[in-house]
Amino acid sequence: MQTNGGGGTLSESEIVEAALRVVREDGVEKLSMRRLSRELGVSPMAPYYYVADKRELLDLVASAALSGVRTPPPESRSWQFRLRDLVDQIDERLRKHPGLGDILIEQMPGKQLDLIAAIMDVLAEAGFSDRDVLAAYATIHTYLFGRSRVNPRDRATPAGVALPPIVERATRYAVDLRGRYSYDFGMDVLIAGLEARLVRRTTSDVR
Repeated sequence: MQTNGGGGTLSESEIVEAALRVVREDGVEKLSMRRLSRELGVSPMAPYYYVADKRELLDLVASAALSGVRTPPPESRSWQFRLRDLVDQIDERLRKHPGLGDILIEQMPGKQLDLIAAIMDVLAEAGFSDRDVLAAYATIHTYLFGRSRVNPRDRATPAGVALPPIVERATRYAVDLRGRYSYDFGMDVLIAGLEARLVRRTTSDVR
């Protein structure tokens, strides 16, 4: 703990909690060292005693946001349930911290190795080969952290553009793309696809 520019003291945990509040209220894009200092009520230079720059701050925020994810034990339920439980817990944290997925899609492979290993262990225990474990994790990672880039909040059809009938009907439900319905749909499809691939692999091994 060190003295900040205002004469008080700060801890790393206070900095991270303040950063998480900013992310929850305004989104990751609004998080800056200056915005953080306002949230903490300290001088603009005070946070630099604890974090070198915004990149390091984002590392701390990501780690804090994902803390507490529970890994269900192998004997608890089926691999499908355990995989869904893990991914659901991560998704819940993404919903609480808007924009966090944009950080984690690039950052997680080098930072959150325990979570990556937990997901891969479930897949390996299900019977997937190491090659398919990696491919399956990459698919889950892309869906979980990247879908916000595919479904931005401000997407709109340009004025004067006539949509094909099926597109016009379907896009009435565009709000679902960022909600629970779309997430559940995607996870159901993903797990069903993994199940089907595992069955095909098992069947081919028996022949």
